[in-house]
Amino acid sequence: MKKLWNNKTTRTNLTTYLVVTVAFVVMQLMSSFGQLGSAMKGYLIPVCAYIVMAVSLNLLVGVCGELSLGHAGFMGIGAFTGIVIAALLQDAIPNDTLLLVVAMFAGGIMAGIFGFLIGIPALRLRGDYLAIVTLAFGEILKNIFSNLYVGLDSEGLHMAVSTGKVQLLEGGRMILDGPVGATGITKLSTFPMGFVLILFTLFVVLNLINSKEGRAIKAVRDNRIATESVGINVTAFRMKAFVVSAFLAGMAGTLFGLNFSSLQASKFNFNASINVLVFVVLGGMGNILGSVISTAVLYILPEAMRGLDDLRMILYAVVLIIVMLFTWSPSVKNAVQSVTASVQEKLRKNKKEAVNNE
Repeated sequence: MKKLWNNKTTRTNLTTYLVVTVAFVVMQLMSSFGQLGSAMKGYLIPVCAYIVMAVSLNLLVGVCGELSLGHAGFMGIGAFTGIVIAALLQDAIPNDTLLLVVAMFAGGIMAGIFGFLIGIPALRLRGDYLAIVTLAFGEILKNIFSNLYVGLDSEGLHMAVSTGKVQLLEGGRMILDGPVGATGITKLSTFPMGFVLILFTLFVVLNLINSKEGRAIKAVRDNRIATESVGINVTAFRMKAFVVSAFLAGMAGTLFGLNFSSLQASKFNFNASINVLVFVVLGGMGNILGSVISTAVLYILPEAMRGLDDLRMILYAVVLIIVMLFTWSPSVKNAVQSVTASVQEKLRKNKKEAVNNE
């Protein structure tokens, strides 16, 4: 155990799991003792969904080095797929937790399939060109959701891109109603399931990063030409990162979508993708724990300042600028490293003195 703890990667991973677990326990205790307001309780599940989004995007942007601006599109696929699956299987699976799990995996698989199909043409490009293409795909997906009609009756599902083409039998209901979005959703998402999804995402991403495939993905990011020269299939590893990222975003979308009684496609627009990218950048490219912390803070911060009205977003922008300056400032980094080195040296001296005294 001591040998494992001395390994830096293991120590970092365990710290990430520990921080997430402690935060969950604290929130649960505060909720149990009535210390959380109704507004704060309403933020818990969306925060979990966006943490998963940020961690999955960090795999693509920070670890693989590919800039994507359409991540909210995969979240939308997961959300609407999960809503349809939950409505379809509601009678067959009476247990809400099991139904949520099935819906999340269905949403993730559908998003992963779309990620693969989009990745075939998109991953031929790099840099700004890839960002523009993923942005376009994200907007296309949002517009598809805005014009998609899905109804359910005794004969099963009926789908169309025009409301006049969906003819339902008596007793049937619309699940997706075009621009109106999904209505009458049975809310299945819970904060504990959000916590489980975060742990699952961390397990997938951290194990992938530290595996042989993860090292190949980082090699692609660092030097594409050198990676190709040693026989590594660059396109295959970029595709793997893209699909895994889309799959996790789809699961996050299902968790997010089944937390509301109604949901519109506008929730998954360009601004949503940019917000997730901001969480990743401020938390640190390739820093998984940083993505978790920055998402939790930056998602709740604007909501906590809602009482300030017009000043709210100005102050939020100022906070982003200050955090960015402090995060990327060389002098601040050097100061933090100096303090860390001093603390570590102090701990080593204390340990050596304790050994000598024994």
